[in-house]
Amino acid sequence: MCELLGMSANTPTDICFSFTGLMERGGRTGPHSDGWGIVFYEGRGARAFHDPKSSAQSPLAKWVKAYPIKSEIVLSHIRQANVGAISLENTHPFQRELWGRSWSFVHNGQIPRVKEISLNFYLPIGETDSEHAFCWILDQLRENYASIPDTNQKWLALVADICAELAKLGVFNMLLSDGEVLLSFCSSKLYWITRQAPFDQVTLKDTELTVNFAKETTDQDKVTIIATEPLTEDECWQHYESGEFRAFLRGDSIFESVVAV
Repeated sequence: MCELLGMSANTPTDICFSFTGLMERGGRTGPHSDGWGIVFYEGRGARAFHDPKSSAQSPLAKWVKAYPIKSEIVLSHIRQANVGAISLENTHPFQRELWGRSWSFVHNGQIPRVKEISLNFYLPIGETDSEHAFCWILDQLRENYASIPDTNQKWLALVADICAELAKLGVFNMLLSDGEVLLSFCSSKLYWITRQAPFDQVTLKDTELTVNFAKETTDQDKVTIIATEPLTEDECWQHYESGEFRAFLRGDSIFESVVAV
């Protein structure tokens, strides 16, 4: 199974600390050595890096870890290939345009039956069931709303319903963003934590790295991290329920729902 990482923050923030922990799991402390990718949103733009090689051994991942790119939304993924060859086109995050926004998607799990669903506008470039699911989500949004709705609640509720349908086809843990809101859905395993004042010292599980966030932040900062498995050993991460959908805006949870899957 793959692992996911997401961040929603109320101020441009780098994800170097969490990303360092995740990359260790891509071939060193974990088996997810079949590629990795990350997307940083900067205003209406999205800066993406992909590599079909092991993240623990990737010179590009080493560079990203050392380069403090500031962003309010980040999505990252390390892959353990099940459906589709180990290749660049099958490496998450996947990206498409809708409503004049750049959308990004990462998925953990297997939903092979999703390929039985017909697609209309968006088509996969690679072979994965993950990308097919992403295309179907955007198809549904495009068919229901020609332009972005006047409130987030309308389309967030629709995405929550679509995720519930996809979860019936297999294991569907995902992160999705349009650069404004970070959406998440759990069918089997996902955790989240919100860091805000008073900040403390935190240590990664997968490598010897400790950061005192009190020295790196202000009292107004709020940063939510989502991961397949908790990345730190001295914090209390919240476990998603099976069927839980949650959306974050600038670090705050703005929409939640739980459905039976």
